[in-house]
Amino acid sequence: MAHEGGLALVRKSVEVLDLLAAKGEATAAQLAEELGEPRSSVYRLLASLQGLDMVEGGSRRGTFRLGFHLLTLGTAVVERFDERRFAQPVMERLHDETGETVYLCVQRGREAVCIERLDGRRVQSLALKLGGALPLHAGAASRALLAFQDRSAWSDYLEQGPMERFTPSTPVTADTLIPVLEETLDSGVSVSDQDVTVGVAALGVPILDYRGQVRAALSISGVREAILGTDPAGLRERLVEAGQEISRALGWKAVTGAVADFG
Repeated sequence: MAHEGGLALVRKSVEVLDLLAAKGEATAAQLAEELGEPRSSVYRLLASLQGLDMVEGGSRRGTFRLGFHLLTLGTAVVERFDERRFAQPVMERLHDETGETVYLCVQRGREAVCIERLDGRRVQSLALKLGGALPLHAGAASRALLAFQDRSAWSDYLEQGPMERFTPSTPVTADTLIPVLEETLDSGVSVSDQDVTVGVAALGVPILDYRGQVRAALSISGVREAILGTDPAGLRERLVEAGQEISRALGWKAVTGAVADFG
């Protein structure tokens, strides 16, 4: 019985914290009404939570809000979100299934930096090396990082100077880049068709975190025929599933109709 009472108290504490997270601030009377609990019980619970620094007085007399100890706990959770650590086993499986080169890239300024690369069995001398970088307008991973940001980020990128052309297929103007970004956003998959290296193609997907924001990009690359010619739909499906698996490990949840609902 004591055990059941303890669980009930923990559950009620979480409900109070959830309500304060949703409302910002609330009085004990408001919380009691929402919870269907006696006001005196809620006051006692708030006093206990306040003693643990999980709740503190609000900006208005008689109100309460979440305390700073919850920030410490939340920060500890967020810090374990290591995209490379979560991506590694997924990348290895994708590499084993396809035999192609698999990349994990993160954005640094105007570039996509490769923080992990598993070499393919067919093509190993590709442009993007481990630790290397490509501008955000060139390559599948790069454009996946850019496409899933707010459109204001697209404009900022375009305004910051000329874009390097790697091949005749590289989009280096607003008129050529924006439609590619829009197509990536619509389909959930970034396609690089010989715009970095002639004869080489790649597919890329974003890695999203618990806020639905882009943390990294996962891509698969190889000779054009292998990536776009043999079984492009099957390869896309594998890549999208891999990207979603890593994103879920980072706390992402699909929201129907939202940008974060990629693939």
